[in-house]
Amino acid sequence: MVITLQESLRAIFYAPFYAALARGAFDAEGVEIRFVSSPRPQDAALRLMDGTVDVCWGGPMRVMETYQQVPGCDIVCFAEVVTRDPFLLVGRSPRPQFKLADLKDVTLATVSEVPTPWMCLQHDLRLAGIDPDSIKRTTGGTMAENMAALRAGKVDAIQVFEPFPSLLLADKAAHIWYEAARRGPTSYTTFYARRGTLKSRREELQRMVRAIARTETWVTSATGPEIAEAIAGYFKDVPPAILEAACSRYKLLGIWNSTPVLPRAGYDRLRDGLVSGGFVSPGTPFETAVDNSLAEAV
Repeated sequence: MVITLQESLRAIFYAPFYAALARGAFDAEGVEIRFVSSPRPQDAALRLMDGTVDVCWGGPMRVMETYQQVPGCDIVCFAEVVTRDPFLLVGRSPRPQFKLADLKDVTLATVSEVPTPWMCLQHDLRLAGIDPDSIKRTTGGTMAENMAALRAGKVDAIQVFEPFPSLLLADKAAHIWYEAARRGPTSYTTFYARRGTLKSRREELQRMVRAIARTETWVTSATGPEIAEAIAGYFKDVPPAILEAACSRYKLLGIWNSTPVLPRAGYDRLRDGLVSGGFVSPGTPFETAVDNSLAEAV
């Protein structure tokens, strides 16, 4: 029976998922996948709730959002892949001794496409004793638009994921200030599905988790260029050298989990950021939103 698997958006930090598809990991486990993309990131979990798709990969942020907004939500995260924040702050001038307090003196363009990057960063600021409202921030631009604004000198720094940092670095147009992955575990991307699906299609989902676990093991031993080669078919508009640089950076930062078990510390760190930023309240407990039983079995 076919499983309809949905991505929330196309992003290099999802590399292990694309590698699993490209390397035939699901086929090897006897799972037939129909791969689709969500029309918009904010629609991903809703399409799961209405039965359009069976399984999503995306952030536990969307799971918590859906619990807050949709009566009867019963979504659970069941296999983690991205275990650290993949976003970076890059600026026009070098700041080798960068501290978060430096943001009080610049104009920062933050991500508009999805809420998680700013929610996590504003919590970093709070933990450092800095009021996020004290930051001069522009909020309406896409990452591509913000990159153009940085090049034009209209902003001092931008918050982006790969390949934007590597594109800027290749042109010597920016410098890395802050790598959010270095804060430690922050659960960023998992498989998630409704509890009823975990029960009714448990054997198939167990096979899916085995496939992603084997892919995570491969990613752990693979080089950045090897990962880039595996996923290149999903990023035909990204130059090979940039894709290699992006995958190498993420590999070095350790953003990908080596097993599909979702750690409580990473989930709670994400929830704390969403709560402190006012995105959810009080936030869905780990025990409600996470089921590690399939991951632990592999």
